[in-house]
Formats: sequence, C-alpha cells, structure tokens
Amino acid sequence: MSRPRSQAEYLARLVPPSVAGLNRRSLLAGAAGTGALLGTGLLAGCGDSGSGSGSDSKTVSVGSNQSDPKPKDVIAKVMAGFQTASGIQPAVNTVDHNTFQENINNYLQGKPDDVFMWFAGYRMRFFAAKGLAGDVSDVWGKLSGYSDAFKKASTGDDGKQYFVPASYYPWAVFYRKSVWQQRGYQVPKTLDELNILGAQMKKDGLNPIAFADKDGWPAMGTFDILNLRINGYQFHIDLMAGKEAWTSDKVKKVFDAWAGLLPLHQPDALGRTWQEAAQSLQQKKSGMYLLGLFVAQQFNNDEQDDLDFFTFPEIDSTIGAKALDAPIDGYMMARKPKSEANAKKLLEYVGSKDAANITVKNDPSTLVANTGADTSGYTALQKKAADLVGSATEIAQFLDRDTRPDFASTVIIPALQQFIKNPKDIGGLLTSIENQKKSIFTD
Repeated sequence: MSRPRSQAEYLARLVPPSVAGLNRRSLLAGAAGTGALLGTGLLAGCGDSGSGSGSDSKTVSVGSNQSDPKPKDVIAKVMAGFQTASGIQPAVNTVDHNTFQENINNYLQGKPDDVFMWFAGYRMRFFAAKGLAGDVSDVWGKLSGYSDAFKKASTGDDGKQYFVPASYYPWAVFYRKSVWQQRGYQVPKTLDELNILGAQMKKDGLNPIAFADKDGWPAMGTFDILNLRINGYQFHIDLMAGKEAWTSDKVKKVFDAWAGLLPLHQPDALGRTWQEAAQSLQQKKSGMYLLGLFVAQQFNNDEQDDLDFFTFPEIDSTIGAKALDAPIDGYMMARKPKSEANAKKLLEYVGSKDAANITVKNDPSTLVANTGADTSGYTALQKKAADLVGSATEIAQFLDRDTRPDFASTVIIPALQQFIKNPKDIGGLLTSIENQKKSIFTD
C-alpha cells in the first residue's frame, strides 16, 4: 500500500475493512457475553449527578475516563471553555480509565451521563449497533475542520454519526535523548539491532524496555506491533476480526519473537501500571518504552524536549516498518440523555477548533483531530508524531478497538498475561485462544 498523500487518505485507513463490512446482526452477536464481563455496575448511575431533566436545563453531565492528573486538567479547561461559551454548566464524572472501559456496557444500559468519552473503531460501532449511543448526525452538520474521512471514522453501520473525534496519537518506542547521547546508543533499524541494543543497556544497568501490564491493555500494543511487523497489516486486521486462526504458524511466530524479547523487558510487569513504567523511563532507569504518545504525561514540562521516539524496527524486509497503531479518542452521546439539547451543544463545542486550541496549549501528549486548530504550539515531539502518522502506510486503531470487546477483555487480556508469566507453552495458549474465539465469533 502506498503512503497516504493527505490527511483524508490517512483517516480513511483508520477504519479497518473488516469493520466497515460488518452488519448489525454480526455486531449484536455475543452482546450478552459483553454484559457478563462488564457486569460490576461500577459506573451505573453516574448520570444522576448534576444532570437536568428539562429543555431549559443549564447543566450537562459528562462521563470521563481521563483520570490521570494531566489529561483530567486538560478536560477541565475544555469544559470551562464550554461553560464560558454556552452558559451551560458541565458536571464531569471522572472514573479510572480501566474501570470505565471494563464497565462501559453496564454503564450505558443503566443511567449514563449525557455525554461520555470513548473511542473510534470497532468499539464505537459495537455500541452504536446495540442501540446504546445517541445519533449525533445533526451535530456533524454544524462541525467544521473535519474531512469526510474523519466523518467516516465516526459513522455507524446504519450510516449515522455516533462519535465526535477529539484527538489521536501514535504508538512508538520512546526514550530520553540525554540518556542515549550519554551512552552513545543508536536507533535500531532491525530486530537484531534492537536485541543488541537491549543487551548493552542491561550491561549499563538499565531496564532495556520499560514494561507494565497490570491493567491488561498495555501488552496488546506489543502484540499489535509484532504482528504488524511479522505478518503485515491485513493479516493483523483479519485476525482481529476472527477470520484467521490463532493456532496458525504466523501467530506462533509472533509469540516466539516476543518470548525472545521478554528478557529485555522490565520484570514483574503484571504488578505495574503504565504510569509506573513511564516513570522508570522518566527517572532514567529504563532505556526504552513502547507506548502511545500519552507517555509524555509522566514527564515534567522542562523534560519534554528530552523525550524522543522511533517506530518499532523492521522484522521482515518484505513488510517493512511503516504500519502502526494510531487510535482516535473522542465523545459520544447516551441513547436517552437527560438534556439532549445541551449534550449536542457540548459535542459541537468539543468538536470545535476552540476546544482543540485549548488542548494544544495544555497537552503535549496528543494530537488534535480538528484541522482548523492552531498547531503552531505543538512541541517538537508532537510535530514528529504527526509526521510519523502521516508517513504510515497502514494504521490500526489498537487491539481492543479493532476486535470485539468481549473477545479482547475475556480472552486476550488473560491470555497475554498468562504468556508474560509463562512464555514456554505458546502452543497450548494459542489453542485456548482459538477455541474461545470460535465460541465468541460464532453467530
């Protein structure tokens, strides 16, 4: 596939063909399984807080998964901008990101907030198809600064829009320039060079690769990039869609390569959050970290210029190293918001260039989606990240956004954590994944 020539072409590639072809029936299959997984009810009833019930209400509730200090502060500033512009008071209900994600199904079936934060990709379409999100097509009629491709990434299987994009970010291998300059490290171009570099970092007293998987999802990024490098984009997307067998030699090769890299990873990953792993990079205890651009949240303002990255190196020269994960984050509306008019006013605002400008000024860890925003304030890291995304030949949304939510949470998370604990029985692990996949993906 050729390099995208424009932002529109880049964004068009954000919607995997395996998702674009799904119909309502195939999405609805297995919804009960998702409900069982997300059945703790921790988010149910959030919408009771601060929501008005009439058309003259001056409040709107927002369910936020931005629980870390930096993004939480940015959201607060965006919401303050909305209140100033509209006179409507947003009540933000913030829940730990992982808790929010794992309990989203019950939340949406209970008493959700008027507006909630979520992701583009399969997971947006999944809940739209289940009737758990509100149609915001009329909001899109008022938005500017988005190409048709952004609109496509926000569209459900019925042709209506259910999502307003706010930001996106690439996954890459991050490092501190000062550490690398001091040690004379060079960016690896191949997997062999990465292994050699990691061995040298070990000799120098560093954790070669910072690593954490306490929350279950970070390890998905490692699987994604290895599969993209070893088997290519289309195989990866087809595997996520249940069209390829996990027991194939192609998938085994991914886990074999990962097993070879595990000795370079920070130990005891299952007891560590991504923030703690990022802090080991920030504290110069680790040499590299494969994560999203949001890793910059764990660095002080005066350290931002010392943070740099490279895309994960080539493994197969016939496939190259141009594919990557670059997820889109944004907002959706509940199916029956208490104040629909206010919810849509908020969505129109968060999709505006004014809201994007606030994000640019306050968050060096993401890229804004609205093309009308003033991005002259981007840090060098953000500019490089935007260039990386623009040069990618294929772009995935991230494992748990490119596949069924129930499969990602009930099968992949425990399987990857089992692999991290014991990478020796790859065959048995992949057989277990495949058997569970067949059950979940069968209508």
